[in-house]
Amino acid sequence: MARFFTLEQAEKLLPGVESNLREAILLKAEYQQAESEMQRANRHIVMSGGVLVDREQAIHQKEGRDSCLTRLKESIDRIHDIGCVIKDLDIGLVDFPTQLRGEEVYLCWKLGEPGIRFWHGVHEGFAGRKPVDQDFLDNHRGERAN
Repeated sequence: MARFFTLEQAEKLLPGVESNLREAILLKAEYQQAESEMQRANRHIVMSGGVLVDREQAIHQKEGRDSCLTRLKESIDRIHDIGCVIKDLDIGLVDFPTQLRGEEVYLCWKLGEPGIRFWHGVHEGFAGRKPVDQDFLDNHRGERAN
């Protein structure tokens, strides 16, 4: 069952969400770099006809990559455990489920925005973002998070 947030609740969670999101973005880049280095080393081995491999270095490289992936998953899980939905990790796009006129919609926040200023329908996505205006506030007010 989805957790629904009021705008006020979602706004209060932003600092923690932002911190975990920034960490996840950095860890994703770190993981991609480690994966790229491993692939480069594997290509070198294949191209060199099985050149002697520094097993200790290869193990260290793999452990580093795997550790990074574990930490990345943990960062993402912390965001999901709050009840948010990461829509695009590359640009830092996060949705908070809420209700408007009895329908599930998303409060939409993108990394770098000063607060939650947009919402969209469940099937609309980022392109369907609409401003949190007075009509939204009037029809959202009083609906409680569960």
